[in-house]
Amino acid sequence: MKTTRLISAIAFAFTLLLSFNAEAQKFSELDKSPMDASSYPSNYKESNKLIKIVYSRPQLKGREVYDLAKPGKVWRLGANEAAELNVYTDMELNGTKIEKGTYTVYAIPGEKEWTIIVSTDLNVWGSYFYDEKNDVARITVPTSEGSKSLEAFSIAFKKSDDGIHMHMGWGTVRVAVPFKK
Repeated sequence: MKTTRLISAIAFAFTLLLSFNAEAQKFSELDKSPMDASSYPSNYKESNKLIKIVYSRPQLKGREVYDLAKPGKVWRLGANEAAELNVYTDMELNGTKIEKGTYTVYAIPGEKEWTIIVSTDLNVWGSYFYDEKNDVARITVPTSEGSKSLEAFSIAFKKSDDGIHMHMGWGTVRVAVPFKK
């Protein structure tokens, strides 16, 4: 009788241990819009970054850019959480100083121009909680058309004569945002 209870207790403990262990090893599925980062300098060996953005990369999947980034509406600049901009040295956007720190970047897309917004909002999902009173800087820049269509929304930085340009592309839409040092 004691042996049966002991075996039952051991079997129960072992089952419990396996169920806790199996639960602990569950991982979420791969995101449909994976998170990415772009920085300047983009060389991974360079540790002294001037600027970096972390954003999620939505895919077109047969849809049009402006079906997903609605013209005239504030957009999170990517998917999922709003894009997070880290400025590691004071910069300027459209004559407004952006102090070293962390910000959220939003956009108001348009077919001929986009308005880019740098905001003190942090840790926000989408653009649902966008509040204009938290804007640090805004700039409206023209769009251009790329020769190659990009399936995934993409951001890259490139050095310019007076600073760093943040280049965005999706489909054939291209936008360049001039940050000055």
